[in-house]
Amino acid sequence: MSLDNQFNIIYEKLQQLLKQHHKLKRENEQLKKDLQEQKDSEMQAQQKMEYLQQQISILKLAGGDMNEADKKEFEKKINNYIKEIDKCIAFLSQ
Repeated sequence: MSLDNQFNIIYEKLQQLLKQHHKLKRENEQLKKDLQEQKDSEMQAQQKMEYLQQQISILKLAGGDMNEADKKEFEKKINNYIKEIDKCIAFLSQ
């Protein structure tokens, strides 16, 4: 086999590797994009679930259907919200 033939074979293999590299790079970018979309979707679902749980607690309290443990948990949440609001007000006052 001549030296030119060997260079041509090496060149062709290098071209194939570069094409494969670009293909894998595009696939990796697409997978990263898909993963981020899934994370965003999961976060939105989590926020919606928390919102709905809060609504359930409010409805239970309004309907008088809360047991003592639920009432205490609800009061804790309200107190935490009040603390967070106070922190925000203090921060904005600075």
